[in-house]
Amino acid sequence: MNPDWQSFLTARGAPAAEPANVTLTAAAPDTACALTDLSQLGLIAIGGPEAADFLQGQVTNDVRELSDTHTQLSSHCSPKGRMLANFRLLRLEESLFLVLPRSQMGALLKRLRMFLLRAKASIDDASDALVCFGVIGACADAVLAAHFGALPQDDNAMSRAGDGALIRVAGERPRYLVIAPVAVAQALWQGAAEAGAVEAHPDLWALHDIRAGLPTVLPETTDSFVPQMTNMQLIDGVSFHKGCYTGQEVVARMQYLGKLKRRMYIAEVETDTRPQPGDALTAPGSSSEQGPGRVVDARATASGRWEMLVVAEIAAAEGGELRLGDDGPVLKLRAPAYGFGDVAA
Repeated sequence: MNPDWQSFLTARGAPAAEPANVTLTAAAPDTACALTDLSQLGLIAIGGPEAADFLQGQVTNDVRELSDTHTQLSSHCSPKGRMLANFRLLRLEESLFLVLPRSQMGALLKRLRMFLLRAKASIDDASDALVCFGVIGACADAVLAAHFGALPQDDNAMSRAGDGALIRVAGERPRYLVIAPVAVAQALWQGAAEAGAVEAHPDLWALHDIRAGLPTVLPETTDSFVPQMTNMQLIDGVSFHKGCYTGQEVVARMQYLGKLKRRMYIAEVETDTRPQPGDALTAPGSSSEQGPGRVVDARATASGRWEMLVVAEIAAAEGGELRLGDDGPVLKLRAPAYGFGDVAA
């Protein structure tokens, strides 16, 4: 974490961006407007004259569609088409940035540099050069608009001001990801707090990601899911027209030959033990060697109550007895708000 940003948050007593088995009492899920530190996110900067061409051959989305007003979700896959990491992609001036969990940064940096070869591009950890925080709700709209000139209206849209960016993120309520130099971030955070935003634990942002059906690949689930298993094609995270990239043949074959047997659901469960990314799901009669499903992420909404994203066999999910662990509680499943489209079962 940027030390100046850390000192700023500490002085304010803001909740820290670190894993915590918390119930969201500091800012309950129905809080009208909240601020969340997102220092658990890191940034990879890719610059140089061949940066876009290099990245085009490494990620699932079409880098050519990035602009000063548009970001995109994307992922980097193994040759077998399974996601090693997923992230948000954006362009700031002449550099491209990947926004992803810091826990995924080391492995992805190493892998991208391995593919760099003679490309005229640089790959750097920019995590402490810029600050990330989230705004949930509309109470800070005037503060944000005053700095960025206009609020982005559509999911994944972006407004720019200087070295900073304001990105609209999908959700039940207006959500904005702020990426800015530390002095700008401090002023915006202060202004939003004065406008009525509650300083909340970062788990609240993750909970809203879950409710929006936005997956995050974590170390426990690296190399586990083909993008379509986590609905990436339904949230504009995969391009099927861009050409070759690592794992592209597997991803395209699954899309066009209708072989997808798993997809991602929102789930609710009651248990005293926090579900963890990668936890196995079980279902009566399932004969899959991989098991009927796995947890993608989970956050508490009350004591002993959790909302999760899970990747599950469609047949097991429709059977109605998908459980957390061997003898755990039955999951209550629902489709994300964006639905499942025409994905083949």
